Amino acid sequence: MKRIAVITSGGDAPGMNAALRAVVRAAIGRGAEVVGFGHGYEGIINNEAVEMNSQAVGGIIDRGGTILRTARSATFRTIEGRQKALDMLTANGAEGLVVIGGDGSLTGALKLHEEFQFPVMGVPGSIDNDIAGTDFSIGFDTAVNTAVQAIDRVRDTAYSHERVFVIEVMGRRNGFIALEAGLSGGAEAVLIPEVPYSLLDICRYLRSAASKGKRSSILVVAEGAAKASDVSDFIGKNTGFETRHVVLGHMQRGGSPTAFDRVLALRLGAMATNRLLSGFRGEMVGVDGRNLVSHPLSYVLSTDRQIDPERLLLTEVMAQ
Repeated sequence: MKRIAVITSGGDAPGMNAALRAVVRAAIGRGAEVVGFGHGYEGIINNEAVEMNSQAVGGIIDRGGTILRTARSATFRTIEGRQKALDMLTANGAEGLVVIGGDGSLTGALKLHEEFQFPVMGVPGSIDNDIAGTDFSIGFDTAVNTAVQAIDRVRDTAYSHERVFVIEVMGRRNGFIALEAGLSGGAEAVLIPEVPYSLLDICRYLRSAASKGKRSSILVVAEGAAKASDVSDFIGKNTGFETRHVVLGHMQRGGSPTAFDRVLALRLGAMATNRLLSGFRGEMVGVDGRNLVSHPLSYVLSTDRQIDPERLLLTEVMAQ
């Protein structure tokens, strides 16, 4: 294999550029060429090809987002669209493809592999950290740190004005960001989609805490569990406390990646490239503890990553 392609696809995540840098330079180190495509699978279909040499990825390790840009592709969801993508990859001389993205992007990679036997390798890039087969996905640590910085700042004003603040973080289908940010930010409660909760119980806790002298509190809510505005209104009406809400939104996707995400991206990007060039295919690379691992995409995409209940319990204990 002398020439491979690379895309960043789906939702952007801090560290994607570092992973792209690793793919390109690892390939060059093995004597292979790299062609990148802008805008993910849509860019392959539209032949948005760009030659990727060492200089093309210089100075990007600290940049958020993705220099290749990204997009969703309705066309690629059809067999005809995937056939066109395959034709464009072949026309550009690509003998394999590295896909940096989340579960939707990895699903596209698996389809290319299963339907056309085209060699693919996945790199988990998602702030949600909901991809099986890896302890961490690229961008998660940065997103959590962004949320914690916001929580720290909000706590200052919550204390000063003796208010309850409800902070909404990303996570439509899971609460990994909410749980990690709530735990490290000292939140009094964390609401996530995976675990049932009672706002009446939370109100009772807040009243009890206030009776013991606590005058301000922080609640962290994953967007898939509830709207921060609804939670704030409910608490205000049922406790009489002054409440406010903050929605962090897409600011969690941006910003310079943390050192952890940069190193993770470099390790995973390089491993994915080396495995692809060594003849492996249909896999996703990941990290298990300190060790790099690789799993079949079919396994990764058929397995749900579960919340650690002990971390949620620890949040409750620390709120006492």
